[in-house]
Amino acid sequence: MKKVALIIAEKVFRDEEYQVPKEVFEHAGMKVVTVSTTTDTAVGKLGMEVKPDKLITDIQAVDFDAVVFVGGGGAKQYFDDPTAHALALDTLQQNKILGAICIAPVILANAGVLRGKRATVFPDGEDNLKDGDAHYTGKPVEKDGSIITGNGPDAAEEFAVTIVQALQ
Repeated sequence: MKKVALIIAEKVFRDEEYQVPKEVFEHAGMKVVTVSTTTDTAVGKLGMEVKPDKLITDIQAVDFDAVVFVGGGGAKQYFDDPTAHALALDTLQQNKILGAICIAPVILANAGVLRGKRATVFPDGEDNLKDGDAHYTGKPVEKDGSIITGNGPDAAEEFAVTIVQALQ
């Protein structure tokens, strides 16, 4: 059984970008582990309440087939987070799938993993991706090697399906 870590912010994660991929992954027979900086209830932008399974400081890329950062304004808490950056780097070093949707690709750009890669992001993150030497495409979903990015809630299903396909 494939395992996916879905990393959400404590507050203001984007509900659909968590819920839709979670449902797609589970429908594909994958185990989803919800990760955050708290194991207390995390609250989405639209009011969804989620109790994370694990702390981001307690997971390692080697234990998952994919590590996915969920967007929403709260994802900014990971923009300069050394633990999130180390996890992103380790995910790629372990030859695992690394995903990020909405504004969360900025985390990947700031971690230095998008250099020379095609990527997309919510429009207000375009400059951050370019600053990280990514090739911003503006597409709803972009896959470059084992990195998959999505540009927002409308792309949540396509983003999740692309990750499932990459894991098959």
